[in-house]
Amino acid sequence: MDQPLAGKTIAILVANGFEETEMTEPQRALLKTGASLKVISPEQGLVNGWHGKAWGHYFPVDQQITEVLAADFDMLILPGGERSVAKLAGNAHVRRIISSFMDGGKPVAAIDDGVSLLAVAQKASGRTMTASPTVRETLEAAGAVWSDEPITLDKALVTADGLDSLPAFVDQLVKSFTDAAQVKKAA
Repeated sequence: MDQPLAGKTIAILVANGFEETEMTEPQRALLKTGASLKVISPEQGLVNGWHGKAWGHYFPVDQQITEVLAADFDMLILPGGERSVAKLAGNAHVRRIISSFMDGGKPVAAIDDGVSLLAVAQKASGRTMTASPTVRETLEAAGAVWSDEPITLDKALVTADGLDSLPAFVDQLVKSFTDAAQVKKAA
């Protein structure tokens, strides 16, 4: 079995109320590539997903956001979820980590309203991205170039507009993360 991301550690940044399938679908696909995935969060112990119109499952938090450095990870996933994004947006450690990933040119994949965290971290300027229509104004105000495409790739950044695009988003992030790992391996 081909495992192109064996030895790579991927951070999934969430808080209570994250869109559950926007975390679990990429997680499932990336585990098949041999990647190690770690849930990082400001929550203690467990983080609660949002599934459909109600609270979903609890997931273990692997590391507290206050104890995490971007240098500890190779890639980052930012799932959506209104409650989660609102909580993460007010956290200085979230801004620090996203900034470090973006400044270091490390692969980042964000979907739905999770894309707005790039604006919060002041890393949207000049980037072409898509997201949930509810965050378009926020992204454009932060200097992002809006795309009406369901999936957008801008260097090492993959963004998607929401749940309807989830399968294509998962395919693109696996491809982008794999390509980035191959480039780094060849360097």
